[in-house]
Amino acid sequence: MKINQFAYVPTSHNQIIKELADVRFLTSRTSKISDPVMLFRQFLLKFYLEKQGLSTRVQKVANLMATSDLNAYDYTANEGTLTKDAFYNVALQLLGFEVGLDFSLNDPFTTMKKLKLPTANVSDQLSRDDVIDAWYKLLNTRTKYGQTLIDYLAGQGYYHQFADDGLKRPLIFNGKSQAVFDTSKLIHEVVYVEAPLDTDHDGKRDLLKAEIIRPAETEAGLKVPIVFTESPYDQGTNDKQADDLTHKVNLPLERKKPNTLTYDDIKVTYDNSNLPAPRAAKETTKVAEETFVKTWTYSLNDYFLARGFAVVYSSGVGTKDSDGVRTTGTPDETISATSIIEWLHGDRQAFTNHHDQVAITAWWSNGNVAMTGRSYLATLATAAAMTGVSGLKTAVVEAGISNYYDYYRENGLVVAPGGFQGEDTDVLGEFTFSREQTAADYLKIKDTWLAQLKKLTSGQDRKTGSYNSFWDNRNLLKNVNVKADMLLVHGLNDWNVKLSHVYHLRNRLKKEAITQKLVLHQGQHEYLNNFRSIDFTDIVNLWLTNKLLDVDNQANDIVPDVLVQDNAEPETWTPYQDWGGDAKVEKISLADKRFTDLNENTSFTDRLDDDLFKHYISDTKKWQRALFTKEHSKMDKHCIKLVSEPLSEDLIVDGQATISLRGSTSANVGLLSVTLVDYGKAKRLKPVPQVLAAQQILTGYHWRKDDLKEFLPEKKATAYKKFTDAHMNMQNRTNNYRSDELLPKQLYTFEMAFQPTFWRLLAGHQLGLIIYATDMNYTIRGNQDITYTIDLAASNIELPYLR
Repeated sequence: MKINQFAYVPTSHNQIIKELADVRFLTSRTSKISDPVMLFRQFLLKFYLEKQGLSTRVQKVANLMATSDLNAYDYTANEGTLTKDAFYNVALQLLGFEVGLDFSLNDPFTTMKKLKLPTANVSDQLSRDDVIDAWYKLLNTRTKYGQTLIDYLAGQGYYHQFADDGLKRPLIFNGKSQAVFDTSKLIHEVVYVEAPLDTDHDGKRDLLKAEIIRPAETEAGLKVPIVFTESPYDQGTNDKQADDLTHKVNLPLERKKPNTLTYDDIKVTYDNSNLPAPRAAKETTKVAEETFVKTWTYSLNDYFLARGFAVVYSSGVGTKDSDGVRTTGTPDETISATSIIEWLHGDRQAFTNHHDQVAITAWWSNGNVAMTGRSYLATLATAAAMTGVSGLKTAVVEAGISNYYDYYRENGLVVAPGGFQGEDTDVLGEFTFSREQTAADYLKIKDTWLAQLKKLTSGQDRKTGSYNSFWDNRNLLKNVNVKADMLLVHGLNDWNVKLSHVYHLRNRLKKEAITQKLVLHQGQHEYLNNFRSIDFTDIVNLWLTNKLLDVDNQANDIVPDVLVQDNAEPETWTPYQDWGGDAKVEKISLADKRFTDLNENTSFTDRLDDDLFKHYISDTKKWQRALFTKEHSKMDKHCIKLVSEPLSEDLIVDGQATISLRGSTSANVGLLSVTLVDYGKAKRLKPVPQVLAAQQILTGYHWRKDDLKEFLPEKKATAYKKFTDAHMNMQNRTNNYRSDELLPKQLYTFEMAFQPTFWRLLAGHQLGLIIYATDMNYTIRGNQDITYTIDLAASNIELPYLR
């Protein structure tokens, strides 16, 4: 177990005194106590909530051991000094660690060092000021269940006991907003924001449903910041209809007609100028007429509700109770998101319902908005941020798409998002078109929607897989006017939204005058706000408190520029200055003597026996094992497998490797796939988190709970691990929109960039490089009788690395 903390703000002693007074640990009475032992005792008694009565609190303090012989109450009643050992023996118990099981009373610091728990810089015998500083740091230390001790106390009702006693709202402690708001009195209301869109072509601007949850204190005039999540899934999904629309992938690769297209030939400029006039407001109100019951929430958003932030959810155009149609990634969806932000900032009108034209303002908003969410939700946050919309101060982007072409295509090939073979923009559009679930509304819009669906199917062009105007309209990095600071989060094992999305986004953002941070974890497509080994929720709290409440808490300096979870050592996180920018690059010939050609071949065929082909497509894990193993397998004749000599020291592949292959195909079509593999027996981390403690994280008093999770090692060692790959249609060797001629048995050079990564290969491990054609998990699967030949001596890999 390791409990890393990156959101703690170093604080001066004078500021500590002020903050401890704000949270009521230092009062007019306790501030006068000069004896450090007595002060420690009073802190402990206050820890157990004054409403419980003195006898109860004394008993609870007496249940803690300060030394091997004395409990904490007797210790503070009889000892003349407070030792550092005694303080941290008690501290570990307050943090949820058990004597004898988790640590020894004779040596608390060995355990604290092992767990990476912080200690205050105090003397072996604590002075009064030492007690104050150590107690403050303890309150900001993470417990056994992953949250800070002060957050745990808030969940127990610590702040609630002062609710009617002038407690500050918002309350800032160590630079972070505290859970001092009464979540039992939250206000739930619905408005309909008018967007500058008419995606359903009915002659009226689209109205978008927005669901608002805000603190009751706003009714008394408190203006609050907003955490906004745009989720196209929020109002329901059409699972069966989308499944029925899923495309067949067991199809042959077809030859493309060669062309000499330039980017100008397929470039798109979005034009939204021909719009209906806005609705005229007949009257204005501050009272919404509709409420709602939330069936889905993001637990990170729930966490901020207890801390005085409002939370807004919207699904956007083409979803239940909103107007319009789904467009899967176009600027229309971006405007759908920015329209909500503009209303929250005071720049756009909304109405209480679809018909009465009664306008309502976000009068309770302070105008500062952050967007949160993962996957499609994060994609829309990225899209909104790229516009520079006023009011959006930051976006927390977890596994977001930055270019839809790179999600559904790669170098002229139709590819799948990991786990979703046959999905495409039309399938996703149908999946999220929840207007379909309201019978009368769907009847009204059905023909318009079916026409839109045909446009998606046609425009996405699964026949060629090339970049075209359809995809250019869905490239979020084309027009960048970003003003919001960005916190980017992505999984190093995410094969759904692959790492190229965050890599290219981050590199583009480097050119802008904003602050950006990056967190890379070892998961797939996961949220990160409930993990034991990293204080992600606290990082976001520090970040949003700075960006939305304008608190000068050093967030830009405290949060690491790049924070990476190690793949070889569990629960280990390391800050870096950059990702890919500081790496050395070595060009290595594929004929280098450091590589062994395991199958001793330079040619391979893509054609499998029919029975074997059917066997592999029914269970692609078996195909992958046969492809990756160093032992002989049924894939030996269907790939080139190069394996390096064992590494003499650890090697970190940092950033985006590239490969240049000199090769040919026996046909006038062809595709290439290349994978880098970490060979070496090890208990690798599972890319799916495991629940360590169910419902143990308290996000507030009598409020939502969350599971504590972690990426844990496999129980059994594995022999290899894929860590990056690349794919290409051989006719797109120039770029992804130009189709080149491809003549049989003619040598060409194919240059590909791998998915960016940050991967540590341990000393003694081997780097594997596998060249093949059909990727059963990602590309179309034609099982064509094509032979590929690679000139290894004329091919090379450029590997960015850290040692």
